[in-house]
Amino acid sequence: MLNSTPPKTELPDCHYRDQPTLIPPIAPTPAHSLYLSNVDDQKFLRFSIKYLYVFRKSIAAESLRESLSRVLVDYYPLAGRLRKSPGGDGEKLEVDCNGEGALFAEGFMDFAVDEFLGISEKPNRSWRKLLFRVEGQSFFDIPPLVVQVTNLRCGGMILCTAINHCICDGIGTAQFLHAWAHAATTRPNLDRPIKPFHHRHVLKPRNPTRTNPTHPGYLIHPDQPDGAVDVHRYLLSQPVVPSSTTFSAADILRLKRQCVPSVKCTAFEALASHTWRAWVRSLDLPPTVNAKLLFSVNVRKRVDPALPDGYYGNGFVLGCAQTAVRDLTAGTRSLHDAVRLVQEAKSNVTGDYVRSLVDLMEGRRVKTDLSASLVISQWAKLGLEDLELGEAGKGVFMGSVTSDIYCLFLPVVGDAEAVRVLVSMPETAVEKFEFYMREFSDEKGMVVDNGGEVNYQNGTNGFHDHDHDHFT
Repeated sequence: MLNSTPPKTELPDCHYRDQPTLIPPIAPTPAHSLYLSNVDDQKFLRFSIKYLYVFRKSIAAESLRESLSRVLVDYYPLAGRLRKSPGGDGEKLEVDCNGEGALFAEGFMDFAVDEFLGISEKPNRSWRKLLFRVEGQSFFDIPPLVVQVTNLRCGGMILCTAINHCICDGIGTAQFLHAWAHAATTRPNLDRPIKPFHHRHVLKPRNPTRTNPTHPGYLIHPDQPDGAVDVHRYLLSQPVVPSSTTFSAADILRLKRQCVPSVKCTAFEALASHTWRAWVRSLDLPPTVNAKLLFSVNVRKRVDPALPDGYYGNGFVLGCAQTAVRDLTAGTRSLHDAVRLVQEAKSNVTGDYVRSLVDLMEGRRVKTDLSASLVISQWAKLGLEDLELGEAGKGVFMGSVTSDIYCLFLPVVGDAEAVRVLVSMPETAVEKFEFYMREFSDEKGMVVDNGGEVNYQNGTNGFHDHDHDHFT
């Protein structure tokens, strides 16, 4: 008789052998204040990026501590502490490079790698047990780098890191993690990691500042106009649940084929546009609302002069595609048109645009426009899944500790072309969102989902755009 018992989705408690310890750099490091650029310290980025790795083999915690202390010699700002810049306006941040150390915790969980893989598609609140919670009164009380290694009963381990976003962007975190992995290996034939470039003055505002009037992803006058639809506030007020959809290379190719020959597009452009449309359709927004898609654009080579190799600070700004809901959701050309909007948004992020935005942020009169925006963060092409950590080898899973209303494009270990889309949606909309995410139309009008079912369009897709009340 087959065992039909569903897998346990809640993780058991994590037991700590000792109190967490601070890991300082193994050698003396420069003691100074590190200036953060206006891109680094914007309020939108005042949180930690939380990565989760699963390995079938474990490494002695002492070995991880020692390798971490060595890599922190190069990445010494991560061993410092964030603080408000003295003499500023109370909003400007800097890093006190005091060598205090990263927080390192070691725990044990009565769980196995295969059990975790069975529930790994969608994070839940119990995953937070895998990352030590630092008690503090404010954002400044949390060390820029927090690490927890959790040993499992099967001999495997889960490694979680929380890296302050004000100090590193996605490219920067990947650069740091690969440097740590290099320090943890005993193989001498590995290429040495790129040296980090610490200084952020390359993105200082100009004197005098010069700003352009058009920065569609940002609000120059942050007060929300009366009567405007604020989807972001609505989402924060609702019970949300994670949604996860994996797109194979064939799925993404099917999306791209809907746009040719009129427009050629990248995998990101096609998948971001598809996700944007599914998100808007599932929330049933009023047709006249101006819906936005915000996504990170790497500007390291777009500014002149280019940012130096090894720059691990925030070297991105948000591209913004926007259109009325009715134009995004109606008609057979909607995906094609959305892709064009994403491409146009990317092309608008020029060097002059970046410098203008940095100047605009100097006055603290600007914030990210989240009112009716889906925010997508691209983790899938950063090499995060290729992390090879000493004797543990490569991980069998890489993802996020948590799911949020911001959308993540995650890598799939073992399949470089696949992408997993993770985002939290209101309970009332998640089923509809997942249906639209699985919906693919080919040239003959068929709808194909990831489960392999094929149905011919007959004027309905199982959900109607008027199935529930309009969002207000």
